[in-house]
Amino acid sequence: MTVLRVRYQTYEFDDIDIHIRSLRSKQEFVDTFGVAEAMGISSAQWSLFGVVWDSSKMLANEMKDFDFKGKRILEVGCGLALASLLLNHQKADITATDYHPEAAGFLTENIRLNQAKTIPFLQANWLDEYDALGKFDVVIGSDVLYERQHVAQLCQFIERHANPACEVILVDPGRKSHAAFSKHMIALDYVHTQRRLEVDKFKGWVLNYCRSA
Repeated sequence: MTVLRVRYQTYEFDDIDIHIRSLRSKQEFVDTFGVAEAMGISSAQWSLFGVVWDSSKMLANEMKDFDFKGKRILEVGCGLALASLLLNHQKADITATDYHPEAAGFLTENIRLNQAKTIPFLQANWLDEYDALGKFDVVIGSDVLYERQHVAQLCQFIERHANPACEVILVDPGRKSHAAFSKHMIALDYVHTQRRLEVDKFKGWVLNYCRSA
Protein backbone atom coordinates (compact mmCIF):
# COMPACT_ATOMS: atom_id res chain seq x y z
CA MET A 1 0.00 0.00 0.00
CA THR A 2 1.33 3.44 -0.94
CA VAL A 3 1.89 5.73 2.04
CA LEU A 4 1.95 9.51 1.76
CA ARG A 5 5.19 11.11 2.90
CA VAL A 6 4.68 14.33 4.82
CA ARG A 7 6.75 17.09 6.34
CA TYR A 8 6.27 19.41 9.32
CA GLN A 9 7.07 23.11 9.22
CA THR A 10 6.45 26.18 11.35
CA TYR A 11 5.47 29.51 9.79
CA GLU A 12 6.11 32.65 11.82
CA PHE A 13 3.89 35.73 11.78
CA ASP A 14 5.47 38.15 14.25
CA ASP A 15 4.95 36.40 17.58
CA ILE A 16 2.52 33.79 16.21
CA ASP A 17 3.75 30.34 15.17
CA ILE A 18 1.55 28.21 12.92
CA HIS A 19 2.52 24.55 12.61
CA ILE A 20 1.70 22.78 9.36
CA ARG A 21 1.78 19.18 8.22
CA SER A 22 2.05 19.19 4.43
CA LEU A 23 2.92 16.76 1.68
CA ARG A 24 6.64 16.13 1.48
CA SER A 25 6.67 17.21 -2.17
CA LYS A 26 4.46 17.73 -5.21
CA GLN A 27 5.30 14.18 -6.32
CA GLU A 28 3.17 12.60 -3.57
CA PHE A 29 0.03 10.86 -4.81
CA VAL A 30 -2.49 8.39 -3.35
CA ASP A 31 -5.93 7.86 -4.85
CA THR A 32 -6.43 4.17 -4.13
CA PHE A 33 -10.16 4.09 -4.73
CA GLY A 34 -10.23 6.68 -7.51
CA VAL A 35 -12.16 9.23 -5.44
CA ALA A 36 -10.20 12.23 -6.70
CA GLU A 37 -10.21 10.94 -10.27
CA ALA A 38 -14.00 10.65 -10.17
CA MET A 39 -14.13 14.28 -9.05
CA GLY A 40 -12.03 15.35 -12.04
CA ILE A 41 -8.77 15.76 -10.11
CA SER A 42 -5.94 14.32 -12.19
CA SER A 43 -2.80 12.72 -10.79
CA ALA A 44 -0.85 15.82 -11.89
CA GLN A 45 -3.21 18.08 -9.90
CA TRP A 46 -3.69 15.79 -6.90
CA SER A 47 -0.84 17.09 -4.72
CA LEU A 48 -1.49 20.80 -5.26
CA PHE A 49 -3.79 21.08 -2.23
CA GLY A 50 -1.11 19.76 0.12
CA VAL A 51 1.73 22.21 -0.52
CA VAL A 52 2.16 25.59 1.19
CA TRP A 53 2.40 27.93 -1.78
CA ASP A 54 3.90 31.42 -1.63
CA SER A 55 0.46 32.90 -2.36
CA SER A 56 -1.00 31.24 0.73
CA LYS A 57 1.82 32.65 2.86
CA MET A 58 1.15 36.12 1.45
CA LEU A 59 -2.58 35.78 2.20
CA ALA A 60 -1.87 34.70 5.76
CA ASN A 61 0.40 37.70 6.17
CA GLU A 62 -2.40 39.96 4.91
CA MET A 63 -4.70 38.45 7.56
CA LYS A 64 -2.19 38.96 10.38
CA ASP A 65 -3.37 42.53 11.05
CA PHE A 66 -6.81 42.29 9.44
CA ASP A 67 -9.70 43.80 11.40
CA PHE A 68 -11.93 40.71 11.73
CA LYS A 69 -14.00 41.76 14.74
CA GLY A 70 -17.69 41.07 14.21
CA LYS A 71 -17.05 39.60 10.76
CA ARG A 72 -17.78 36.10 9.49
CA ILE A 73 -14.95 35.04 7.16
CA LEU A 74 -14.84 32.33 4.47
CA GLU A 75 -11.66 30.97 2.89
CA VAL A 76 -12.24 29.47 -0.58
CA GLY A 77 -9.88 26.91 -2.11
CA CYS A 78 -8.10 26.77 1.23
CA GLY A 79 -5.68 23.89 0.52
CA LEU A 80 -3.72 23.59 3.77
CA ALA A 81 -5.61 26.62 5.10
CA LEU A 82 -2.64 28.56 6.46
CA ALA A 83 -4.62 31.83 6.53
CA SER A 84 -7.56 30.11 8.24
CA LEU A 85 -5.27 28.62 10.88
CA LEU A 86 -3.75 32.04 11.57
CA LEU A 87 -7.17 33.68 11.84
CA ASN A 88 -8.37 30.84 14.03
CA HIS A 89 -5.41 31.40 16.35
CA GLN A 90 -6.51 35.03 16.65
CA LYS A 91 -10.09 33.94 17.55
CA ALA A 92 -11.66 35.06 14.27
CA ASP A 93 -14.91 33.53 13.01
CA ILE A 94 -13.42 31.57 10.10
CA THR A 95 -14.84 28.81 7.88
CA ALA A 96 -12.72 26.97 5.29
CA THR A 97 -13.70 25.26 2.04
CA ASP A 98 -11.87 23.21 -0.56
CA TYR A 99 -12.81 20.70 -3.25
CA HIS A 100 -10.03 18.19 -2.62
CA PRO A 101 -11.10 15.03 -0.73
CA GLU A 102 -7.95 15.05 1.45
CA ALA A 103 -8.16 18.70 2.55
CA ALA A 104 -10.42 18.03 5.54
CA GLY A 105 -8.09 15.40 7.01
CA PHE A 106 -5.04 17.64 6.75
CA LEU A 107 -6.97 20.54 8.28
CA THR A 108 -8.04 18.38 11.22
CA GLU A 109 -4.44 17.33 11.85
CA ASN A 110 -3.13 20.89 11.55
CA ILE A 111 -5.75 22.14 14.01
CA ARG A 112 -4.50 19.45 16.42
CA LEU A 113 -0.88 20.46 15.89
CA ASN A 114 -1.75 24.04 16.75
CA GLN A 115 -3.87 23.01 19.75
CA ALA A 116 -6.65 25.18 18.36
CA LYS A 117 -10.41 25.14 18.25
CA THR A 118 -12.16 23.39 15.37
CA ILE A 119 -12.48 25.30 12.10
CA PRO A 120 -15.77 24.60 10.30
CA PHE A 121 -14.95 23.00 6.95
CA LEU A 122 -16.99 22.18 3.85
CA GLN A 123 -15.79 20.16 0.87
CA ALA A 124 -17.29 22.45 -1.73
CA ASN A 125 -17.71 22.45 -5.48
CA TRP A 126 -18.22 26.04 -6.64
CA LEU A 127 -20.97 24.86 -9.01
CA ASP A 128 -23.14 23.53 -6.19
CA GLU A 129 -25.36 25.29 -3.68
CA TYR A 130 -24.85 24.81 0.05
CA ASP A 131 -27.64 26.51 1.97
CA ALA A 132 -26.21 25.41 5.32
CA LEU A 133 -22.96 27.29 4.64
CA GLY A 134 -24.73 30.60 5.07
CA LYS A 135 -23.55 34.12 4.36
CA PHE A 136 -20.24 35.86 5.05
CA ASP A 137 -18.90 39.38 5.52
CA VAL A 138 -15.44 38.59 4.13
CA VAL A 139 -14.24 36.05 1.55
CA ILE A 140 -10.53 35.30 1.17
CA GLY A 141 -8.46 33.09 -1.11
CA SER A 142 -5.01 32.59 -2.60
CA ASP A 143 -4.13 31.56 -6.16
CA VAL A 144 -7.69 30.46 -6.93
CA LEU A 145 -7.81 31.89 -10.49
CA TYR A 146 -5.45 29.46 -12.22
CA GLU A 147 -8.23 27.87 -14.33
CA ARG A 148 -10.05 30.35 -16.58
CA GLN A 149 -13.25 28.30 -16.54
CA HIS A 150 -13.34 28.67 -12.75
CA VAL A 151 -13.64 32.46 -12.87
CA ALA A 152 -17.42 32.63 -13.36
CA GLN A 153 -17.96 29.65 -11.03
CA LEU A 154 -16.06 31.32 -8.19
CA CYS A 155 -17.90 34.61 -8.68
CA GLN A 156 -21.25 32.80 -8.51
CA PHE A 157 -20.17 30.84 -5.43
CA ILE A 158 -19.07 34.04 -3.69
CA GLU A 159 -22.32 35.77 -4.62
CA ARG A 160 -24.38 32.92 -3.14
CA HIS A 161 -22.52 33.21 0.16
CA ALA A 162 -21.80 36.94 0.41
CA ASN A 163 -23.75 39.32 2.59
CA PRO A 164 -25.07 42.47 0.86
CA ALA A 165 -22.06 44.28 2.36
CA CYS A 166 -19.02 42.12 1.70
CA GLU A 167 -15.27 42.35 1.17
CA VAL A 168 -13.34 39.88 -1.00
CA ILE A 169 -9.55 39.62 -0.67
CA LEU A 170 -7.53 37.43 -3.03
CA VAL A 171 -3.78 37.03 -3.40
CA ASP A 172 -2.93 36.24 -7.01
CA PRO A 173 0.56 35.41 -8.33
CA GLY A 174 -0.16 37.08 -11.67
CA ARG A 175 -2.58 34.71 -13.37
CA LYS A 176 -4.07 36.10 -16.57
CA SER A 177 -7.60 35.30 -15.36
CA HIS A 178 -7.71 37.94 -12.65
CA ALA A 179 -8.82 40.66 -15.10
CA ALA A 180 -11.84 38.59 -16.13
CA PHE A 181 -12.63 37.90 -12.47
CA SER A 182 -12.53 41.62 -11.71
CA LYS A 183 -15.02 42.33 -14.52
CA HIS A 184 -17.42 39.76 -13.08
CA MET A 185 -17.10 41.23 -9.58
CA ILE A 186 -17.64 44.81 -10.80
CA ALA A 187 -20.83 43.59 -12.48
CA LEU A 188 -21.93 42.39 -9.03
CA ASP A 189 -21.53 45.96 -7.70
CA TYR A 190 -18.13 45.50 -6.09
CA VAL A 191 -15.56 48.30 -6.14
CA HIS A 192 -12.20 46.87 -7.20
CA THR A 193 -8.71 47.92 -6.13
CA GLN A 194 -5.44 46.06 -6.40
CA ARG A 195 -1.98 46.38 -4.92
CA ARG A 196 1.31 45.09 -6.26
CA LEU A 197 2.99 42.68 -3.87
CA GLU A 198 6.70 41.83 -4.10
CA VAL A 199 8.11 39.90 -1.16
CA ASP A 200 11.30 37.85 -1.52
CA LYS A 201 10.75 35.75 -4.68
CA PHE A 202 6.98 36.33 -4.78
CA LYS A 203 5.61 38.81 -7.29
CA GLY A 204 1.86 39.15 -7.55
CA TRP A 205 -1.20 41.14 -6.54
CA VAL A 206 -3.53 41.65 -3.63
CA LEU A 207 -6.97 41.97 -5.22
CA ASN A 208 -9.63 43.68 -3.14
CA TYR A 209 -13.35 43.91 -3.87
CA CYS A 210 -15.74 45.83 -1.59
CA ARG A 211 -19.51 46.14 -1.78
CA SER A 212 -21.70 48.26 0.45
CA ALA A 213 -25.08 47.12 1.68
